[in-house]
Amino acid sequence: MEALIGLGIFILVLAGGLFLFNTLMGYKKDHIVIDFDERYFQFNEYIQAIHRELEKRGRDVKYEGDGRFVIDGKSYLFIERNVSMGGVPLQRTILKPE
Repeated sequence: MEALIGLGIFILVLAGGLFLFNTLMGYKKDHIVIDFDERYFQFNEYIQAIHRELEKRGRDVKYEGDGRFVIDGKSYLFIERNVSMGGVPLQRTILKPE
């Protein structure tokens, strides 16, 4: 019985961890995720790179300032995540609907 309770707790912790990881990495409905090969340190260059990438994907994009984009008529908030993938830092861009 104790082994079943322990296994149940382990499964709940594992499922909770996966849910948290997916949420933090932007894997939610209507989120736009962009991973760049190049790292951007200057905010203006980063915004321009996001704009170019979205236009390349066929989206209608307008930057309104203060981390807010209008993409195909919908308002999005810009979030940046830096993640280590195999020891190499990855700059992930998440555009979250407002």
